[in-house]
Amino acid sequence: MTIDAPAGSPFNLDSEEAYLRWREAKLAGYPERVEELLVEVSDPRALTDSEAGALLQRLRKCNMAILAGTTDDNPDKAIPRELGRRFGLVRMDNNFLADDDGITSLTVNPEGEHPNYIPYTNRPIRWHTDGYYNAPEKQIRGLILHCVHPAGEGGENALVDPEIAYILLRDEDPDLIRVLMRPDVMTIPPGTDSLGGTRGAATGPVFSYHAATDSLHMRYTARKRNIRWSPDFTTLDTVMFLERLLDSDLPYCFRARLEPGMGLICNNVLHDRSGFTDTAGSAPRLLYRARFFDRIAGTGIGQVYPHLR
Repeated sequence: MTIDAPAGSPFNLDSEEAYLRWREAKLAGYPERVEELLVEVSDPRALTDSEAGALLQRLRKCNMAILAGTTDDNPDKAIPRELGRRFGLVRMDNNFLADDDGITSLTVNPEGEHPNYIPYTNRPIRWHTDGYYNAPEKQIRGLILHCVHPAGEGGENALVDPEIAYILLRDEDPDLIRVLMRPDVMTIPPGTDSLGGTRGAATGPVFSYHAATDSLHMRYTARKRNIRWSPDFTTLDTVMFLERLLDSDLPYCFRARLEPGMGLICNNVLHDRSGFTDTAGSAPRLLYRARFFDRIAGTGIGQVYPHLR
């Protein structure tokens, strides 16, 4: 992980001209409705070139796309796996409580350790990016959610592109970004690793530049427990501002409820989840989650905006 972007990058705070040119290109034609993210496909396991191209167009613009396939409630895990492979997502994070194949079945699960982790309950989940507790060398850059069964009621996700969050914060005050790029700003205390053992504390920035993919990366959680922010007043004020921003009527915030056969593919965008209720006698909510150490191919800044370099 590289904290500071090189000179001439829109993510370098000393490169104001580069930032303004990128900002203008980023916001030009940016989707305003969640429907603009949607691409209908036949089979996510075998996308046609035109389907893949339509998804990539949305991914390059706003780091996320929603697809609606014809697989309905087919529980085949090849759906998220092959979808990811098509976009260069192959290095999967086999996180704690994931299934044996590395894909996680997100459903209400009262067994073992599952009830101790909110994703396996029906409770709401606050704003976060996935894997915020991972070590710097194991950051989650790509994420896929695939719906097999929705909840009877609820279970909606709100989605925000981290690059949009960056713009809103930098436009307010570049010092907000400066604080959130500090290498010691957010620490996640020791916890459980992918094998059920103990992992060490994870300290790092909220925003960072990833040189290998020429991209902005965001690592964040709005949780109050088990998070240690740098204790200085500047950091605490910045974190409060970010929390208020995300909880406001945020521009370019998309809300979606995935139905059977639908999926989200993204560069680990900010998201939350509303609480939900399963319907008695019906299949419980089941989503597959696949986390990747890879970023979606072809979505680096230089690839999306070569004319700005």
